[in-house]
Amino acid sequence: MSFSGWPEEALDFYEGLEADNSKAYWTSQKAVYEQKVLGPMTELLEELGPEFGEGKVFRPYRDVRFSKDKSPYKTQMGATLGRGYIQFSAKGLAVGDGMYGMASDQLDKYRRAVAHDTTGAELERVIAGIEQHGYGVHGRDVLKSAPRGYSADHPRIGLLRYKGIVAWIEWPVEPWLETAAVKDRITSFLRATQPLGAWLDTNVGPSGG
Repeated sequence: MSFSGWPEEALDFYEGLEADNSKAYWTSQKAVYEQKVLGPMTELLEELGPEFGEGKVFRPYRDVRFSKDKSPYKTQMGATLGRGYIQFSAKGLAVGDGMYGMASDQLDKYRRAVAHDTTGAELERVIAGIEQHGYGVHGRDVLKSAPRGYSADHPRIGLLRYKGIVAWIEWPVEPWLETAAVKDRITSFLRATQPLGAWLDTNVGPSGG
């Protein structure tokens, strides 16, 4: 089958899970999850994979070992697509791209690149280009002050305070979620945000461990 959106039953499933996050509910609704939630996501990843990379759906179970919240199930479905991220829930659809968190060696490379006149200015242009498409670029785990070794009056101090950087958009529940138009929206976002990923690949790259 080809991807044709998430049916209303998928939204109903997560609304029900938010109200009753229990094994009993999950067991009784497991077929709905597999057919109406997981099925469409799998189809979507398969169809977009040739352009954006391998897809992977995250497990629906929460890691509650160190959490005060012992709810056993996630109230959203998350998946990676290449370097992108897709999230579906009762609230709608969200898509992201970038580096959600950086290891210490990656963070050092990122800050050096941001501080450099050439690569720092390039990142500013990349962000401006993405924002022109109507998508936001945000910092994650933002420091309240300048990182050690950098001046508080640096022209890119805002970017230097980031410990992660992502392009991100959230769409509320609308009729198009039940159609193949979902694929077009995700495709447009990931194409528009590719320059951010390219900058991060060139200037930060994977962690050395």
